[in-house]
Amino acid sequence: TVLQRPVRLPGYVVPLANAQDGRLTELLFVPFYGACIHVPPPPPNQIIHVTLATPIALGNLWDPYRLAGRLQVKRFDADIASASYDAAAATLTVIRN
Repeated sequence: TVLQRPVRLPGYVVPLANAQDGRLTELLFVPFYGACIHVPPPPPNQIIHVTLATPIALGNLWDPYRLAGRLQVKRFDADIASASYDAAAATLTVIRN
């Protein structure tokens, strides 16, 4: 199991909250671009709720990112989708081609 072990996963960002300076602090991490725009959203077992260790300036929503952190099973419900996993104090980096 990957739970509580360090993971590095590719995916896309759905912003949930920003710091006062506009940098991203909280998000849903999804397997494909536009995942939570379409109805229905992906199932909760394909979505990770993320709280970043350090806020970041978000680029384009269609940019792929790599999530690094530790996963735990923890339900999170937002208006646009629900997540079955949580990654607190995680980091995100843009995947460059």
